[in-house]
Amino acid sequence: MIKKTIIASAIVALVMGCSLKESDQLTKSEGSAFGKHGEIQVQTETKNGKLVDISILKQHENKVLAASVFTEMKDAMIANNSTEVDGISGATITSGAFRKAVESSLTTAGVTLVAGMVKSSDKSAELVASEQNFDVVIIGSGGAGFSAAITAKNAGASVVIIEKMPTVGGNSLITGGQMNVPGNWVQKKMGIEDSIDLFVKDTLKGGDYLGDPEMVQILAEQALPAAEWLRDYIKVDFYKDQLFQFGGHSVKRALIPRNHTGAEWISKFMAKTDELQIPIHTRTTATALIKDQNGRVIGVEAEKNGQQLTYYAKRGVIMATGGFGANVAMRTKYVPELDSRYGTTNARGIMGDGIVMAEKLNAQTHNMKSIQTYPICHIDSGAISLIADSRFFGALLVNKEGHRFVEELERRDVISRAILAQTDQQTYVLWGSEIEEIAGVVGVHKDEFAELNRKGMMFKADSIEELAQKFGVDEKALMAQVGRVNQFAKAGDDKEFHHRGGLKTIMKPPFYMLVAKPSVHHTMGGLMTDTHTRVLDTQGKVIAGLFAAGEVTGMTHGSNRLGGNAITDITVFGRIAGKEAAAQ
Repeated sequence: MIKKTIIASAIVALVMGCSLKESDQLTKSEGSAFGKHGEIQVQTETKNGKLVDISILKQHENKVLAASVFTEMKDAMIANNSTEVDGISGATITSGAFRKAVESSLTTAGVTLVAGMVKSSDKSAELVASEQNFDVVIIGSGGAGFSAAITAKNAGASVVIIEKMPTVGGNSLITGGQMNVPGNWVQKKMGIEDSIDLFVKDTLKGGDYLGDPEMVQILAEQALPAAEWLRDYIKVDFYKDQLFQFGGHSVKRALIPRNHTGAEWISKFMAKTDELQIPIHTRTTATALIKDQNGRVIGVEAEKNGQQLTYYAKRGVIMATGGFGANVAMRTKYVPELDSRYGTTNARGIMGDGIVMAEKLNAQTHNMKSIQTYPICHIDSGAISLIADSRFFGALLVNKEGHRFVEELERRDVISRAILAQTDQQTYVLWGSEIEEIAGVVGVHKDEFAELNRKGMMFKADSIEELAQKFGVDEKALMAQVGRVNQFAKAGDDKEFHHRGGLKTIMKPPFYMLVAKPSVHHTMGGLMTDTHTRVLDTQGKVIAGLFAAGEVTGMTHGSNRLGGNAITDITVFGRIAGKEAAAQ
């Protein structure tokens, strides 16, 4: 009896030992979900019901935004042993897809996580010194903020960038990144004649002559030095044999960054700030500007994770917070029509905070009612359709009835109003292989194509008739319209709308079509500054110690910003602001 008991106990122990050994082994599994730009595939590793690691196997998201998602959310999931963690603000779709991919992997593995099994350690919640001192404090980490920070640092100033979002880049990150530069090196290679005077003329005319002529002149004169600085010092990779001609421009003059996205130059800005050891404090919200007894701006009050912070600025504060296109209440204050029915191309954090903070110091604003819509955007998210850059190479805009209704290279505001007058307030962008071979947009933005195709917003076909049927566009009228365009293209004369870039034939398959509509894009109004980027008060006097650059200002673009001018604007005036602040 005793012997049997001993044997039985040994067997139980052996079984338990085997079970323990097996449970101690890592379980690996894979899962996937669709993000903003395609499929995200992950691999999870679990042990004893605990999440040990998450690896990214495949993803095509914006590399700057995704970096925060795939690090911060991963760390939080592992720390809390749960997928129920906060997403990254400003990267909502990517965050949601990452969470779903991890959950899919865990389901495949048959693992249910128990939250709280691992002690949480949120790195973002770490406390920092409540008072910090720098020569120059920059609010905002878009192109203007980075340009200012790097310039000020190289001028000998100590610099910090504070950014309320968990990721850097703002609108600069999600733009196409094209930059208008008269007399640039690609124009010379292509034999395109351009001049500073022509650029000034186009910009002033494009803004209905409401832009400040002196500021526009500086923009034009400093565009080439700024572009060379981006190319040679920041190491932005521009295409050497391609240019864009945006609407309102007389010639092709817009340099194109690698992959046609602002991620190219924001990532290069980040690398340069790392090299120069410029601190960037994310999740840090500026709440108020600090003045001394003489009225000079000497710092910024801020908040991070509930902690109150003070950043003292010995030489100056630079406002680089962007416009207010994502703030429905603020934009309807000035243009009631632009309510929540309109999407926005803007990053989530573009809420006009900098303008409001400066107004509390009696700063003067200018041109606030000038708010631009971008004509070709996703009909669900409101984001700019980058694949529709085919428009700059000859793609047509047609309506539900199959007719062209506007010149495709008109000003953005003109095209937007024209689209809103069409059936369903939508347009259809059509092009063929002749244009795609030049533009290459489907190849460059293949992930966007896949996503639009999956949602039924874009199709590829061997005939135009098939595309018309898919979208419910009048087939007979569309074929007649394309026939006329082909005749105009061969003759070199657009008798319908006088296309300033020259029409291209649409005869060679495959053909492409997508549906699009306008979204709120750019706010031309903002803080009034002088040519030294110093902010002015309501009496026209300089507010000492306060500078501003980029979309937060309202001096350059007048009633309408021409495409490709924003990158030029934020780089040129960001550099000036950095130089001026450092010299104080």
